[in-house]
Amino acid sequence: MLTVEQNEELTQVGPGTPMGELLRRYWYPIAFEEDFDDVYTKTVRLLGENWTLFKTPKSGRYGIVAEACPHRRASLTYGVVHEDGIRCGYHGWKWDFDGNCLEQPAEADNQNFRNRVQQKAGKAEVMGGMVWVYVGPGPAPELPRFDVFVMDGVKDCGYATLPCNWLQIMENSVDPHHVEWLHGQYFEFLGQTEGFDAPKAFQKKHMKTGFDEMEWGILKRRVLEGGSEESDDWKIGHPLVFPYFMRVGGAGIDQMQIRVPIDDTTTWKLFFSNHAPKGADLPEQERPVFYEYLWKDENGRFITDYIEGQDVMAWVSQGAVTDRTQEHLGRSDAGVAMLRKMFKENMKKVANGEDPIGTVREKHDRIDLPCEKDKFGAEREFAEAWITLGSSRYSPIKQELLDLHDSAWANREKASADA
Repeated sequence: MLTVEQNEELTQVGPGTPMGELLRRYWYPIAFEEDFDDVYTKTVRLLGENWTLFKTPKSGRYGIVAEACPHRRASLTYGVVHEDGIRCGYHGWKWDFDGNCLEQPAEADNQNFRNRVQQKAGKAEVMGGMVWVYVGPGPAPELPRFDVFVMDGVKDCGYATLPCNWLQIMENSVDPHHVEWLHGQYFEFLGQTEGFDAPKAFQKKHMKTGFDEMEWGILKRRVLEGGSEESDDWKIGHPLVFPYFMRVGGAGIDQMQIRVPIDDTTTWKLFFSNHAPKGADLPEQERPVFYEYLWKDENGRFITDYIEGQDVMAWVSQGAVTDRTQEHLGRSDAGVAMLRKMFKENMKKVANGEDPIGTVREKHDRIDLPCEKDKFGAEREFAEAWITLGSSRYSPIKQELLDLHDSAWANREKASADA
């Protein structure tokens, strides 16, 4: 268990906190491109601060500045967007993309006064149909182009805003044993009592688990009952990508799970998936499809008859911030202990003026991450369960995804028969 002070150090994300300073060294998705189809500004919240995200009308360039104008604190979200920045709608003070004051219309032309007033600003770029921002100190690192966001395929992304701290979601990423219980035995209990077939692939017992530090975070591996160290789940595994991603997949599906720390008690949780099963004829897709998944019913109960809904129950029911002074970690929690140690080490790096793990300074086209393909040794069942018994059941293109995987499987069977 942790002390109150240790728990606060790991969970508080505001400016000036050790974790907040660490997290400000990374890029985050904070909106969708489609949010700006009809408007040019949007208020977003990230790391305990409110920001105005804006898009220029002609060039389509994105920028991000603190929402409150330094003049009289009015919202810049209700400002005028120019090609070289944004002007406050209240008194016309104009700010460029770096937060420099360009104009103060009602003031004398006093450059010294303008130079003394600086607006907090960050960087913004588009990738995978999402607008990503960096709000830390310069020079900004490169936006990491992780494989799931840029590979060919059919993409959709479920999202929800959850009332809990992001760390308790991240700790779930290095807790493999919860799969056989929460998504296995508990799911089976629901199936038996509510009259549906729960997926059997998740019920396999963990015979061995492993965690290895790697370039991007922590590689998680497992040997399931009936498997061996030659199985993909152990030989390849999948990574927790520090500090707020988890890369998963299998059966022609690749996913990045994203946990954006909005503030100490709120997380924007996204499941960004790419479908490209072997043998499929991939259709053209202009943008990923974004949709909101449900996690509570009309009576206020958690919706737990699907995989991610079960996870949400486990995360949110711990409270807004897990009280780690009351926990009792066991041997099976080795991954959780490793992750906390990694956060502490990287907070120390940032305090010493060093780049934390996963900082990208070189331009690149794509970063490929290790991830098993044959998930739990149950490929076809796994793909169907992913779509029908996961957050994708809320996707507007659910049936298209099922058809895509069915046709890919049929094409592969035909190719095998003809060989």
